[in-house]
Amino acid sequence: MGGGYKIERMSAADVQTVINWAGREGWNAGIHDASTFYAADQNGFFKGTLDGEIVATGSAVIYDDSFAFCGLYIVAPEHRGKGYGLELTKARLAYCGDRNVGIDGVLANVPIYEQIGYVPYYENNRFVREAGACRHTNKAVRPITTADFGAIQAYDRPCFPAPREAFLKAWLTQSDSVALCYEEDGGIKGYGVRRKCRVGHKIGPLFADNAAIAEALFEGLQEGVEGDQIILDVPEVNKEAVRLAEAMGMEKIFATARMYQKGLPKIAYDRIFGVSTFELG
Repeated sequence: MGGGYKIERMSAADVQTVINWAGREGWNAGIHDASTFYAADQNGFFKGTLDGEIVATGSAVIYDDSFAFCGLYIVAPEHRGKGYGLELTKARLAYCGDRNVGIDGVLANVPIYEQIGYVPYYENNRFVREAGACRHTNKAVRPITTADFGAIQAYDRPCFPAPREAFLKAWLTQSDSVALCYEEDGGIKGYGVRRKCRVGHKIGPLFADNAAIAEALFEGLQEGVEGDQIILDVPEVNKEAVRLAEAMGMEKIFATARMYQKGLPKIAYDRIFGVSTFELG
């Protein structure tokens, strides 16, 4: 490894560079992912530089004292196999400390992740379809407003291993997106976010008390994008979610392994019909 290799924190501009790299890797990032991701943990983005040039990147977003999530791991093609990525990963894990750390790993690389302490628990399956004409008529589905933030945060908490206030504030209010909730009997029973990506739109998270509510939210989130590609990342651990995606005519095109270093978090998997992102959990 060259003596000019250094590991440093990324700036907000650096994170945008990484999102551009992700596009070259075919990751189809959201067009505002750089700013929303950075809001989650401004100290959690790392770059490996060689004589001033970025050659490796990765994130390690800390959510609280017990949980963190790593993603955005990319090494420039011409610098792969030289150990730069491993050194960057060691720095990211050191930043995470004694927390349980999660990743969504490419299936082919699972044995590599296992060597550094990750254990696979289930797959997240990427489903796609063309958005149809919106049949949204359910009056329980409505846009999320700033007044709803506390209720949405409370609903989100059992569905994610840690509180994530900073991320949610950025995620729910990003440009080129739609955020809907399902309200019934004065309470939130589910919510979902659709964001514009380089190609089409991704829905995530899609959290709901049951499949019927998830479907109503999914229908509402198609409004205004008829004919565009809709993408939903579904955890196979929720069988109802997989059945719903298939029933809605979605096609599975990709999968990742959800892996953790210190055990499977105890969360409401039966409410998770679509994960938030592969990069931040």
